[in-house]
Amino acid sequence: MSRPARRAAPVLTLPPWLAHTLRTQRGPVPWSAVVRGALAAGPLLLAAVLADRVSLGVVAVIAAMLAGINDRPGSRRVSVKRLGVPALAGAAGLFVGTYAGEHIGAVPLTLLLTGLGLFAGGISAVGPVASGAGTQLLVASAIGAGMPLPDAGWQRALAYLAGAVWLLALRLVLPTPGSLAGDFRFDGERDAVAAVYDAVGELLDAAGTERATARRVALTAALDHAQDALTGPRLRRYASSSAERRLHAQYAAALPLAEAATALAWAGEPVPARASEGPRRLAAAVRGNAHTGPLPAPSRTAPALRALDDALLHAAEAFDRGEGNSDDLHTRRRTAKDLRRAVFGAGGREYGLRVALCFGASAAIAQALHHTQWYGQHEHWYWLPATSVFLVKPDLGPLVSRVLCRAAGTVLGALLFAGFAAVLPRPEGLIALVALSGALIPVATRHFAAQTAVVTVLVLALVMVGGEPQASASRIGETLLACAIVLVVGHLPMPGQRGGGVRARLAAANRAAHAYLAHVLRESDARTPLRSEAHDVPDGGDPARSGDRALRWTLRREAYRALAEARAAIALAAAELPALARHTEGADEIVATLERLVDTTTACAVHLDDSGRLTPWHTAHLAELLEELAQERDRVGLPGPEAPEVPLAG
Repeated sequence: MSRPARRAAPVLTLPPWLAHTLRTQRGPVPWSAVVRGALAAGPLLLAAVLADRVSLGVVAVIAAMLAGINDRPGSRRVSVKRLGVPALAGAAGLFVGTYAGEHIGAVPLTLLLTGLGLFAGGISAVGPVASGAGTQLLVASAIGAGMPLPDAGWQRALAYLAGAVWLLALRLVLPTPGSLAGDFRFDGERDAVAAVYDAVGELLDAAGTERATARRVALTAALDHAQDALTGPRLRRYASSSAERRLHAQYAAALPLAEAATALAWAGEPVPARASEGPRRLAAAVRGNAHTGPLPAPSRTAPALRALDDALLHAAEAFDRGEGNSDDLHTRRRTAKDLRRAVFGAGGREYGLRVALCFGASAAIAQALHHTQWYGQHEHWYWLPATSVFLVKPDLGPLVSRVLCRAAGTVLGALLFAGFAAVLPRPEGLIALVALSGALIPVATRHFAAQTAVVTVLVLALVMVGGEPQASASRIGETLLACAIVLVVGHLPMPGQRGGGVRARLAAANRAAHAYLAHVLRESDARTPLRSEAHDVPDGGDPARSGDRALRWTLRREAYRALAEARAAIALAAAELPALARHTEGADEIVATLERLVDTTTACAVHLDDSGRLTPWHTAHLAELLEELAQERDRVGLPGPEAPEVPLAG
């Protein structure tokens, strides 16, 4: 008699909101950022103590700390905008908050801070840099209004700018590991462009396997990162050195390779192993700033393989010639209409209202507690509204995850500081603790709880250096109160439809995908039935065709970038508590269909370049995807642009 089969042990599955809370980013330690953090906060505070200007030193260290949180991997050029723009906003907020706190009463001050919250929340919907600027504007305005310092508002603002500029100067001057192997100026740019070629090779290797979709997503991320690295601010409008023009040419040469690789992955059939050798050799040439050498040519048995072969030949020529300009980056400036749509659209309105409510309510409660002497001798009511600013930001994760991590990190940081304060000499021991905390911030940004703990230690040390008593207990109490405020406001009903941020990202991805498809279909209508057999130059030497292709690559980049942003917003929304997550149900299905539509459009574009016409199979597939997309949009109530008419192929 056979024994009954044993039941498999149940697998414990954490709910999404708890799994996100426990998730930690992985990667190598950013030693360059660690060194910058150690040389920023600590030396600034030491210089202020030696000069007997401790109050201004505290302000400068706060600015350096906030800039250190934004000091992420990337090129030097990008860091100017990523660190500089939020610092300017923070200085303006500190200036306004200081004079408002000195000259107006509690009620007008609360109304002013609420209005700033509405403004900062709206502009945060524009993008990551605008979001960082909005955060520093609010945090600095709360500090200016509530921190009892003897200095004038303009002095505080200048000290704030000086602290941020000091960290930015360290970022621009100090070498990084990438700069030691090549041109000092283009360490991040060179790595970003090389990563694109590596991602193309990995996508070719994954063609015909289940990993193809993930590799295509990774290629999109690499292209986005390279675009950002190369399109940062410069003193001149166009690339002004041969090294920079060469990098632009190398990036531009990667776009047809990425297009061909996407078409091959879409076909779902494996490609010869040697197809990925060429992109990887190009990646090595970019990193080493060297020549490509001989490149293996893949077989030319299919349109996408012929496109890949053409793209490799074009890349080899571009690498050898090294000519390029800023127009090769295939980006377009956002128009005023785009900015208005982001700020005043569903996402900007909803986020602006929530930030205004959280910031205004926190400021009102904090001032009420302060004026009733609940704080005792501690005059730092600004902690409560400043904490609520970080808690209300969706950039840092889902709402419940932010609250849990903030609470745990604050308790841990306050307890650690209480232990340090009992044994460290003052002020030298506290200055060393500030330097250590500044060095740990780049590593701690991998998890919000760890970042909160490090920042709590640093801020409490600054408070004590400034002459106030140990404030760990009040810091814990104010953080827990801020968590409660943000949880309540985060679940309040708002005018309009919930999930405005996700819907705004979906609408942008939908518009970008349809614009890309419409352009490819117009190319199909404009092509002659027969195409020249010459495949040695991708654009065929025709300036008009070359211009059409450049616009097509720009539209494709915009579509994939918008899809990546929508996918990230949906992933965050899915990790909310069920009461919030249900408002964005079905959004992931729309993004998946849009991704398939853009992939199919890319395959159609490659086929058009090869044969000059679309096959009935291509047009039928496009029509099927458009119909499926329309049905999914109707189910979730998402409006969209009118789908372009797919012509009959013949």
